[in-house]
Amino acid sequence: MTMRTPLPRVGRRGRLVAWLVVAVLVVVIGGGWLVSTWADWLWFSEVRYTSVFATNLRTKVLLFAVFGVVAAAWMVGNLALAYRMRPRLRPDSPEQRNLDRYRLAVTPRLRVVIGIVAGLTGLVAGLSARSQWASWLLFTHAQTFGRTDPQFHTDIGFYVFRFPFYRYLLGAGFTLVFVALLAALLTHWLYGGVRITGRGDRITAAARLHLSVLVAMFVVLKAVAYFLDQRGLLLGHNATTGLDGAGYTAINALLPAKEILAWIALVVAVAVLVFSNAVMRNLIWPGVSLALLAIAAVTIGGIYPGMVSTFTVKPNIPAKEGPYIADSITATRAAYGIDGIGGSVYQAANTTPNTALQNDKNTLPNVRLLDPAKVSETFTQLQRVRGFYDFGSKLNVDRYTVGDRTQDYIVGVRQLDSSRLADNQTKWQNRHAVFTHGYGFVAAPADTTCSDGQPSFVVGSLEESSDSPAKQGDCYSGPDQITVEQPRIYYSDRMTDFSIVGKSGPSAADREYDRPGGSGTDSPELKNTYTGSGGVSVGSFGRRLLYSLYFKDTNFVLASDYFNKNSKLLYVRNPRDRVQKVAPFLTVDGDPYPAVVNGHVQWILDCYTTASTYPYAQQTDLSSATNDSLTGAGTAPQDRRNINYIRNSVKATVDAYTGKVSLYSFDSSDPVLKAWNSAYGGIVKPAKDIPPALAEHFRYPEDLFKVQRDMLTRFHVTDAQAFNSQDNFWAVPKDPTTSGAQKQPPYYVVAQFPGQRSPTFQLTAALTRRNQDNLAAMFSAYYDSAGRPKLAVAELPTNSNVLGPNQMQSKMQNQEGIQNNLALGESKTSSLDYGNLLTLPVAGGLLYVEPVYIKGRNVPYPLLKTVLVAYGGQVGYGADLKAAVDSMVASAAGKAPPAGTGSTGAGSGNGSGDLADAVRAIRKALDDLSAARKNDDYTAEGKALKELDDATKQYERAQKAQSSPSPSPTPRK
Repeated sequence: MTMRTPLPRVGRRGRLVAWLVVAVLVVVIGGGWLVSTWADWLWFSEVRYTSVFATNLRTKVLLFAVFGVVAAAWMVGNLALAYRMRPRLRPDSPEQRNLDRYRLAVTPRLRVVIGIVAGLTGLVAGLSARSQWASWLLFTHAQTFGRTDPQFHTDIGFYVFRFPFYRYLLGAGFTLVFVALLAALLTHWLYGGVRITGRGDRITAAARLHLSVLVAMFVVLKAVAYFLDQRGLLLGHNATTGLDGAGYTAINALLPAKEILAWIALVVAVAVLVFSNAVMRNLIWPGVSLALLAIAAVTIGGIYPGMVSTFTVKPNIPAKEGPYIADSITATRAAYGIDGIGGSVYQAANTTPNTALQNDKNTLPNVRLLDPAKVSETFTQLQRVRGFYDFGSKLNVDRYTVGDRTQDYIVGVRQLDSSRLADNQTKWQNRHAVFTHGYGFVAAPADTTCSDGQPSFVVGSLEESSDSPAKQGDCYSGPDQITVEQPRIYYSDRMTDFSIVGKSGPSAADREYDRPGGSGTDSPELKNTYTGSGGVSVGSFGRRLLYSLYFKDTNFVLASDYFNKNSKLLYVRNPRDRVQKVAPFLTVDGDPYPAVVNGHVQWILDCYTTASTYPYAQQTDLSSATNDSLTGAGTAPQDRRNINYIRNSVKATVDAYTGKVSLYSFDSSDPVLKAWNSAYGGIVKPAKDIPPALAEHFRYPEDLFKVQRDMLTRFHVTDAQAFNSQDNFWAVPKDPTTSGAQKQPPYYVVAQFPGQRSPTFQLTAALTRRNQDNLAAMFSAYYDSAGRPKLAVAELPTNSNVLGPNQMQSKMQNQEGIQNNLALGESKTSSLDYGNLLTLPVAGGLLYVEPVYIKGRNVPYPLLKTVLVAYGGQVGYGADLKAAVDSMVASAAGKAPPAGTGSTGAGSGNGSGDLADAVRAIRKALDDLSAARKNDDYTAEGKALKELDDATKQYERAQKAQSSPSPSPTPRK
């Protein structure tokens, strides 16, 4: 017999290189983890949430260690057992002779090989288990919902808190048994316990026992899976109705089938052991048993339910699926918090503008004319002061009391945007140690503007700057009317860079740029030093070395001139990122907003607890449900993931100066919040700790509203039969002011909706009929006087034919009289920009309001030009809301509209030659004005303004001369 040459052994140098590579990998990977962990510990210490860091780290390490050790021990046991069960004598065959060389190579290093295999298995298992830290924390801090599922009458908490981890454990068990089976089979084959060729038995009794036990364990796990799948049916999808949750087929066919298959699997597991080792002592009958299980799974678990669906359910869907549709409706409404929604039928019967509309004192005086998504450019241009300041892509709406009136304001903060730094400003020391913060909270009333269409700022102007609106005529409204004691902004969504702050002592010079110190671009710049409580100390060389590795930036070590014993590092400065890091179990709303609370600027963030295993509740993709025309343009998108439960359980704040994060409970009844708060040692403060001055600025959260709006389009229908017919489903209209197909965003307004006793600050949205553009309902959400969230739907009669937002937008833009007016804004150097189209129930009818802005190409910021209104079949316009409504009412009454306004019903008059001349004169004046402002020619600007005033008066005279009363529109039946 010829012996084959054994595999070559690795030399000493090769082993040394191998160990060196392993050591380098351990140092790089382990060192990186240590650096990241140490830096995170320092950051969590700064924000005083070390319990979060400790809980997460402890949980991840525990899961990694336990699962890793168990998996490694499991593999060691199976591999060692397979080796010990090897036959002492092996029949001579070509197969065995081929394996001899591998046995000679492996056997001397068997412990090393087993250790490597077990170690890799343990590493993978540990990393997998580590990722389940959230499921484990919920599992160990489970709560009850006080609601049960309709089939097993088990508390919902089992599905939300325990079921996900049970499912993971089962999956991990399957994986470990399967991997062990493969490893044992390979080991038995290598050492002759299993033979592919040769005469006689091809498997030894010992190998057969070992492998049959593993196969039986796998089958037992399958039986457990069948039992668990029974509960999982309530989380599945019913293809017949398109709803989530078990339907008729699942409950009456699949549910009993799962139980039958589970018992069959247990019998098969016993048969595998008995027939393999006690009775037949071969693999034939065990193979037959496994084949029977597979056949049963196909017939009982597949063919039979399919037949029930085809021959029993589909011919009579309403009767068979009705109860399960009702279960889905009930569960979905409860899971999304729309089960207690108030509803009423709003007739919208008044289709003729009248004096009741003009005299409305509740909604009309509060209509918002400034669109926060449009005037952000205006804020930036008028209030930026320096090129590196920015207000973001979208401003926000909030309420303030100025004088004796509480109203909504457009608000923003003057943030430092490091991407706007130029030339010398971009050097490391300037970027990170000089330009460290923004300055100022800016606000303007939402319902009015200056005479030239600019916002009328009430706070935030830097009076030392020549660009300040304080110098620009009627735009200046006196001293700041909202008191801001600390205007410096060190934390905001535009601040993505870290900053080094602090000086060596009181006598040391300030280094940070603060704000302009006088008028003009050559004025001295005021400096400042951060004295807040935020930031991680980096005064020592060790800390600087740590963060040099953390940020991969050698300047922490090399740029020693910019560090001293009092230096602090500010990072993670975006409020959303900051809250998400502190509370990783929360989903943060995409639109944080600033508010002045007791003189300090606070970022307010709405935070949600979510789940995806609420039985019978409809799943929705959080990203798709919250996506609209403003997503990515001032509103951050949500991650793509499915949920079927959501609550606004937490209100969070981030101090714009200190970076302090505070979490307040806003829904103490939420079981998910209770579980997380228990897991983290009560990091969420009770609702009683919310400062009253902060609570005044709470508003209904946008992303929650969008999700509820999306669900409401179908689940406002509570009757199962009507739901199945889908005749009364609604839809979210696309935004009529954009060219894309994005959904119309909801809008904050102060208005009195049906059922409300007084004007209320609320979030509203229009809903249209499915596959139609006609208006179907108005959805609103607000907080009552006690701070409790309220939802309301004003539904139009099903036989109504009220125009929806897109239809009304088209009607307003295509009316001839309005076209003539809007044409005044179109020129070679200017264009029009349509603001948010508001739908408001007023005086028994529906009022549409849309501001229109003019935007010069050489002066790129929008100014309010005109206001479009529509009521019933009548459309009007004017320089402000009152003028637009007055013109519409006058026209409906058969009177000529006031000069400078207009209204159209079924049609409108044509302009004369004088009117055309006036339009051309206005266009020329606008072009001259744009050119003058571009060239900073104040003399030419004054001349152009006078020409524009003369041309406008000429237009008004021509329009008045040519106007004629418009017939009243016929009410829509």
